[in-house]
Amino acid sequence: MTSANPPDQGAGDAAGHPMDRPALLAALRARVARGAHLPPTLPLCAAIDQGLPGGGLARAAAHEVLAADPGAAAGFCAMLLARAARPLEGTPLGAVVWIAAEPEAWPPGLARFGLSPADLVLVRAPHPDDGLWAMEESLRCPGVAGALLVLPELDLTAARRLQLAAEAGGAIGLLLRPDSEAAGDSAALTRWRVGALAGAGTPLAAGRTLAEGAAHGLGDPRWQLDLLRCRGGRPQSWRVVWKPAAERLELDHAEGLEMDAAEQPGTDFVALPGSDPAAETTPGRARRRRTRFPPRHDVD
Repeated sequence: MTSANPPDQGAGDAAGHPMDRPALLAALRARVARGAHLPPTLPLCAAIDQGLPGGGLARAAAHEVLAADPGAAAGFCAMLLARAARPLEGTPLGAVVWIAAEPEAWPPGLARFGLSPADLVLVRAPHPDDGLWAMEESLRCPGVAGALLVLPELDLTAARRLQLAAEAGGAIGLLLRPDSEAAGDSAALTRWRVGALAGAGTPLAAGRTLAEGAAHGLGDPRWQLDLLRCRGGRPQSWRVVWKPAAERLELDHAEGLEMDAAEQPGTDFVALPGSDPAAETTPGRARRRRTRFPPRHDVD
């Protein structure tokens, strides 16, 4: 873990050494060469990508994530940063910088969402100004693929500076904030709210509800994703599940499992138009058809 302390303004680095402009230019050229063949967006999953401008989440931009559940939001951010850091068959594109007053990120836990500890740099920035400085410098750095800043609030001017830094450096920037009604305006390209849903890792036994099944195992992480604001897009919502083994995000079909489990003997069925009422009351006969509903994804 490193500590963020902004250097004095000048033409050198934090130690007072003169800036090595040839080396900086060489690093910039290498950065451009590595990213020239990359798409401008990060893929999430097909259903979500279709609802985003450009078919995914823009790389060279700042995105705001409101944490309705801190663990779920951290996992979602780790997934995005992992895809930014290693977009091409595991080949590293750059480092990932995680900045907070007291970084609580646990690298082995973040690895469950595809973020390699080898790519992760934790930065302790006890003061908000230190965190903003570290975030801006990280986004402009050629060796950084993505950066995250944890902060309680952000004014519009600072958000614009971070957006400009992301556009200049090509890295994705994530602003992780608490979910509150005082979120205010933002210059970020998108604003998300991430909440947790009950886990669902194993099939349900007869007569058990989804919540009861989740109580006996951790299961795959399930999230409620709300796209609250999107430049060039519209607000939408999805319920998704993260598959750690495949490192894949999918639309969540667990609600369908709960519905199937509810359709046990003795459950009232819905009569379809044109059905025979007499057949519906015949003992021992299962002539009434069950009405199946598709899983609900809350997509506007």
